Amino acid sequence: MSADTCDFTRDPLIRAYAALLRSYRESTSLSRAKLAEALGCSPGWIEKLETCEKPPSEATSDDLDTFFKLQTRTFHTLWAEIKKEGKQPASPPGFHEYVLRERRVSTLNIFAAMVLHGLFQTPAYAREVLATSRAPEEIEEQVAARMARQEIFQGQKLAQIVIVIDEGVLRRPTGGIAVMKEQILHLTTMASDPRIALQIVPLSKGAYAGTMGAFTMLGFDDAPEVVYVEGHTGEQFFHDPREVRAHTLRFNLIRAAALSADQSLELLHAIVEDL
Repeated sequence: MSADTCDFTRDPLIRAYAALLRSYRESTSLSRAKLAEALGCSPGWIEKLETCEKPPSEATSDDLDTFFKLQTRTFHTLWAEIKKEGKQPASPPGFHEYVLRERRVSTLNIFAAMVLHGLFQTPAYAREVLATSRAPEEIEEQVAARMARQEIFQGQKLAQIVIVIDEGVLRRPTGGIAVMKEQILHLTTMASDPRIALQIVPLSKGAYAGTMGAFTMLGFDDAPEVVYVEGHTGEQFFHDPREVRAHTLRFNLIRAAALSADQSLELLHAIVEDL
């Protein structure tokens, strides 16, 4: 097992806890030693939590919620779930599992049907999206966590992201003109990253293979590809090779309906001009 990641064979709730801890720590630019000093524990304890070598304690969970000012007691809640499930495999909160896997990907194929994927959101856009489903006191905490996920772009593991966006996502005035203008300009900047292929399905296309909704395909160097689907009724992973092949075909059909990368960039600039 790497010193920086958890083995997928371990308890999924503990893996989710480890991923959250590392995300919050790195979002505040703290080393393990600095966080340990603030909490009054050893750096080795933080490392064991982040690498799933030890399950978390209630005291540490409470200290983390206090230190990161998490009013929703995120760490305590997850600790309570771990305690309730004991050592048995459990179905973790789907998105926590997704965040864990996202940190290890080498490739991502993303289709955004209604809102932009979290890795591509600005803080202002994320705030507007989260406000539709989160209590006001939770929003800033969730925005910070979403921005922390974007540090994946700073690492060396990620090789390629293909993101296909329905034009309706970009035309919808989420948060108003200023928020959308900033968001779309951010997309034009991200599209300049050689690892990112950004394409848009224009409104003129009519019905196409993306009308069934958004999904993300996660590829790994050391594990089979999986598909993640998030909906209003919850989250779901597909591991079965037949399901993965079906989503691969669907993604290819969606890309075939999209503009080229150059044409998509031109459309982004045109949308900004229209705002």
